[in-house]
Amino acid sequence: MSTLDAYGPPGRLADLDDVGLKAWNVFISDSVDGAVKGPDPAKVRNDSPRPQFYNLTRAETAPDATEATVTWSAFPRRIKLDSLSDAQRWQRADASRDVQDEYCEWSVTRDDAGRITRVTFTCEGPEYWDVLAQTSPETALRLYQQHVSPQVRKADLFGLDGRYQRRNRWNDSTTQGAMHLIQPSNTLGAEIELAAAATIRRVIDGQELVTAQELIACSKYGVAERHSDPHIGEVVNTVARQAADLSLTDPVGLYFNGLSTEGWLTPDSSDPQSYWRYVRGEQAHPVRAVYEVPEDRHFTVSDITIGGKPIRFGAQIADFITIKLSAVACRIGESTVQPQTACVELVPATAGPATSAFAASAFSPYGYVGAGSAEAAATTRRA
Repeated sequence: MSTLDAYGPPGRLADLDDVGLKAWNVFISDSVDGAVKGPDPAKVRNDSPRPQFYNLTRAETAPDATEATVTWSAFPRRIKLDSLSDAQRWQRADASRDVQDEYCEWSVTRDDAGRITRVTFTCEGPEYWDVLAQTSPETALRLYQQHVSPQVRKADLFGLDGRYQRRNRWNDSTTQGAMHLIQPSNTLGAEIELAAAATIRRVIDGQELVTAQELIACSKYGVAERHSDPHIGEVVNTVARQAADLSLTDPVGLYFNGLSTEGWLTPDSSDPQSYWRYVRGEQAHPVRAVYEVPEDRHFTVSDITIGGKPIRFGAQIADFITIKLSAVACRIGESTVQPQTACVELVPATAGPATSAFAASAFSPYGYVGAGSAEAAATTRRA
């Protein structure tokens, strides 16, 4: 097998022009390179480099390559852990996009009677929109008008300095629409950094760490209370322990794995699954979904019951959604990289809010983006 010519856009979306496609490849490639290099050892100990992680455009994917899909629940686990009842957690999860931290965010549309008519879900990374908005601002505007509201105007999306505003009036709430992810941890940079950091094997006091929670506590590549971070890290590390090289498959992104409607009932006995549809991304890599009952059915989403309870919150649907990412492993059994024998540790003299790739991926509003950034990449021009 040969190296990849260029990283493609998430979901194989066709929004980018030639300049945008080049910029996107630069962003992903630089982010992967930065994640392979890892944080500066003078600032963060025992977290670099990550030689079992590789860039698909720079290193060959060997003929023994195998792909694996990692899935997790879209409902925010931290809200579930901290709530006293289903009604409370659903209400809290619907109240703010900032708590929707499992790489899936949603917005709820209601009629004048307060009944839900549509719930829109997105798992599109914000970095893609940084590139799209800078290289093709009119396309970005058109997509907002198509998927969020015809009322969207260019001034709503761009600041006075002409820069795209990720959090704008049409992408900042659970009621006005959701074009792409905005929760601080929900970035593609964070996904790349997490996967790379999880390739480091850890042998502490002669015992190899293998469980999700002990790995994330030692390697510090995310938030232990989420569904996604510890599970992704555990799966990646399991493959790394097979002495394999790993990478995220192209196109790099977060995608909907599906919706289960077991236990759901509609007023007319129609199939509740039929009201779930993907509206952006190719079939294998969908990045935007809508749950909506057509008007000619003469009932609303709120008339559907789940386990005997009518749908009153978009979060009730999120309970049944799974998100996925895909990784590729090759050269299985050939790696000679030795495990780290200590956990990640910030060097006290330089410890700060973004002194490591972990710190950036976990807490930065923009995630960890390696050696480059989406904005810098978007300045690429035709030769």
